[in-house]
Amino acid sequence: MWLSWKLLLFLSLTGCLSEFSEAVPGLPTSYAAILRIKSGSSSLTSFNSKNRPRLSSPSLGSVSSPGWRGAAQHYHSPTNLYHFSETFKHDESVDYGPVFVQEPDDMIFPTDSEEKKVSLNCQARGNPTPTYRWLRNGTEIDIESDYRFSLIEGSLIISNPSEMKDSGQYQCLTTNTFGSILSREAVLQFAYLGNFSGRTRSAVSVREGQGVVLMCSPPLHSPEIIYSWVFNEFPSFVAEDSRRFISQETGNLYISKVQTSDVGSYICLVKNTVTNARVLSPPTPLTLRNDGVMGEYEPKIEVHFPYTVTAARGTTVKMECFALGNPVPTISWRKVNGHNPSKARLRKSQAVLEIPNVQLEDSGMYECKAENSRGRNVFRGQLQVYTYPHWVEKLNDTQLDSGDQLRWECKATGKPRPTYRWLKNGAPLWPQNRIEMINGVLMIQSVNVSDAGMYQCLAENKYGTIYASAELKILASPPTFPLNQMKKTIIVTKGQEVVIECKPQASPKPTITWKKGDKVLRESKRITILPHGSLRILNASKSDEGRYLCQGVNVFGSAEIIASLSVKEPTRIELTPKKIELTVGESIVLSCKALHDSTMDVTFYWTLNGQPIDFEKEGGHFESIKAQASSADLMIRNILLMHAGRYGCRVQTAADTVSDETELLVRVPDLISGDMESAMAVELNPWVEYEFRVVATNKIGTGDPSVPSRVIRTNEAVPKTPPANVSGRSGRRHELVIAWEPVSEEFQSGEGFGYIVAFRPNGTRGWKEKMVTSSDASKFIYRDESVPPLTPFEVKVGVYNNKGDGPFSPIVVICSAEGEPTAAPVDVKATSLSVSEILVAWKHIKESLGRPQGFEVGYWKDMQQEEAAEKIKTEGNESSILLTGLEGNTLYHLTVRAYNAAGYGPPSTAVHAATKKSPPSQAPGNIMWIQDGSHVSLGWEPVRPLANESDVMGYKVLFRQEGQSNSQVIETQKTSAVVLLPDVGVYIIEVCAVSEGGDGTASPQIRVPSFSGGKVTSAQSTLHVLSTSSSSVTLLLALMVPSTSW
Repeated sequence: MWLSWKLLLFLSLTGCLSEFSEAVPGLPTSYAAILRIKSGSSSLTSFNSKNRPRLSSPSLGSVSSPGWRGAAQHYHSPTNLYHFSETFKHDESVDYGPVFVQEPDDMIFPTDSEEKKVSLNCQARGNPTPTYRWLRNGTEIDIESDYRFSLIEGSLIISNPSEMKDSGQYQCLTTNTFGSILSREAVLQFAYLGNFSGRTRSAVSVREGQGVVLMCSPPLHSPEIIYSWVFNEFPSFVAEDSRRFISQETGNLYISKVQTSDVGSYICLVKNTVTNARVLSPPTPLTLRNDGVMGEYEPKIEVHFPYTVTAARGTTVKMECFALGNPVPTISWRKVNGHNPSKARLRKSQAVLEIPNVQLEDSGMYECKAENSRGRNVFRGQLQVYTYPHWVEKLNDTQLDSGDQLRWECKATGKPRPTYRWLKNGAPLWPQNRIEMINGVLMIQSVNVSDAGMYQCLAENKYGTIYASAELKILASPPTFPLNQMKKTIIVTKGQEVVIECKPQASPKPTITWKKGDKVLRESKRITILPHGSLRILNASKSDEGRYLCQGVNVFGSAEIIASLSVKEPTRIELTPKKIELTVGESIVLSCKALHDSTMDVTFYWTLNGQPIDFEKEGGHFESIKAQASSADLMIRNILLMHAGRYGCRVQTAADTVSDETELLVRVPDLISGDMESAMAVELNPWVEYEFRVVATNKIGTGDPSVPSRVIRTNEAVPKTPPANVSGRSGRRHELVIAWEPVSEEFQSGEGFGYIVAFRPNGTRGWKEKMVTSSDASKFIYRDESVPPLTPFEVKVGVYNNKGDGPFSPIVVICSAEGEPTAAPVDVKATSLSVSEILVAWKHIKESLGRPQGFEVGYWKDMQQEEAAEKIKTEGNESSILLTGLEGNTLYHLTVRAYNAAGYGPPSTAVHAATKKSPPSQAPGNIMWIQDGSHVSLGWEPVRPLANESDVMGYKVLFRQEGQSNSQVIETQKTSAVVLLPDVGVYIIEVCAVSEGGDGTASPQIRVPSFSGGKVTSAQSTLHVLSTSSSSVTLLLALMVPSTSW
């Protein structure tokens, strides 16, 4: 009775797939039992089993929160099997064919589910709105004839599903007026676990030291099951070690060397991975024979992986190997003709070789060797890694004219190499007279309206199929003309080029013909029909005037447009006077006359320096005077200097536009007596070239200016203008740098121009002078080793030329340069912070010469030379910098040196620091949680880093309310934690490892509801499990006794 009570307890509790080493904190418990169970069967078996679901791709699949026992579970296909159209239609006014928004996923439905419905989701968009049909095993489902089927917005609902009637492959076919597309296949399976046969099992009798295999013989089931064995009575489970092994392939228990302690009763326990249902086999007694002890014998490999193991890239491969023998054999593994993958792990006393995230390079022959002192035995098998098809080149929606050629190409990669099939409107497309399909290329010659529709390219290998779809529109319409090309009149002038547009919209492209009057127009060197249909006439003349007709014709109809061409005489313009020179205060009238075709109106426009004259804003200086229809005048009153410039007159007609310009010069008057025949110009600059003109004036007006005189240069003189803006500049140590603005040539007053730089230490009497002979010089550097840094000097700069010395500039005080830094930073320290960051800190000796403007940090890898160092600068008095973007697990050498405008100081002694190893790539697995009201107690498997990853220092539990982005964090060094969910709502919880290299990969998210108010007793607690790996885990079974108070 005690045994049966414990078995009943086990079967009535919801199991977990995580490992706890102690009772969940904070929960009152009376009894606790710990059961060790393998959480998942070998991932390899599913690849060759047709009654098992296609598993999610690790890179593309998503992990949803675990459902309640008995609820249907979805399994996402390995890749996104449908390619959305490249053209996303947001505008509902645009008509387009169906595009899938959601396609059905593989589903496993528990036969004992309380939910008596299965929902296969399908949703598409399109305009018009698509309709839906469903196929099962390629045959359309008659939804109207079976009350169990119903459609809700495209999704298929099956009530009271039956394995006999409803298991199979389902596809959604969605249709609108543009065609149909077929969804990927979704497999509906039913999960169940039968009972063991009730027949009593015979006892197995062996000698001590002999090996034995106890058969499980599991009942009918779907999908995978997990095997474990009970010894004598529950909850005493067989612990696996080097002598005992439970195969998750066969379910059998293997004991390599029987001992007296092994005698007893053995029960095989199996668990369905979907429903969590468990059943127990009848006991198998194991007894010892009394005819002596078994002698030593060489190993015999009793269970091993298949001769050919196939696995999808990115999955975890597990290969089993166990041998019977006396002494107990030792198992070892190797990859023939290569090294074992560094990520490979040995499980179950080396009886299982596990390769996570398997890649193509992991393929090859693997060897399992069992040996003891009596001999050895070897088994070899081939690991083959395959990849699902993946799109390299997809289809795009296309529209063609009727009669054009279609060429579509879709490309996919995969191993084995994918083959291709084509569908049109959901049905297979076969080669025909005009249709050709070769290696993913579809070609249709001379397309017509019947070829329009929705096309799908299928790339498939033995492990999966992906779909790409696109819409083909065939444009078939008679010619039509846009309104802006319809009947119009074109006016040009003689000699111009004329283009009369004719661009009808039509499909297929229409044939264009032109007529002038009633006669078909013939092409010549001067008259041509352009490729797009328009008519071009070169060097137009009066003979080209007339009525022109363009006609477009295709198989669907015809259309025509008419244009009238009128050829006019070209317009000419006369603008007078051509060039004017006026004195400030005078007035002028500019006259613009147009010679044009009398049948056309003209419009006049005036400009100044290319800009239109605004007559309203020019202060009354300008006035436009329209004398007659063919002329216009511009009055400029009381001329100012600002009115000088280029005046333009532009004349515009319906046929052409012409313009002309005149130049207006404005001078300042210098009046002398009318009886004078000479004058003297004074206060001119020395050594400058001048030219002169004379203008006569009286009370009637001003005459024309004379011809300019010959060029005359004034005599040389001592310069009178000193340099401006004398100042100091940065320089090297012991240097005084003096700078100024050079004197322009017009103020140099003669040849041999140069500068005199005079300076003296502040407070001294005598000046030190240096000559700078270049007239363009702007800087002088004085170097004296005895001059300390930052010594103040009085400085002035004078000028000279061949005539003598000119004045000096005002005296300014300039300090000598402080020079580049002289001391290297000290106490340089480099601290590794993470896998990609190093913090560098230093101190600077303030007493050293050369104040730094900043510091430069150089860093290079251990295997590199210092010359290859990368450099990064700081500014100001910074004493540290964080280097980022570094390579992980790498030794770096680092130096620091100060710099300023004068240059760089000496570098510090090199220091060394190594970046951290990468954080663990493994996420915490097999998360279990128990919820009591707002308290959630979590437990998970410890993360074991790879050799090239940082050690685990602890764990972070991150939780946030659904819809929020900021997470709260709990840190712990244990593999368990208690989270308080304070508010009502659904919480998202993740767990990740913490290491020196940073945070590791986060676990799949779990969703936990939180309820406010009321007290949750222990009887209301529920145990949840999220299994994420196939490693061995611990199952915690707790019988809760209701407490009287919290």
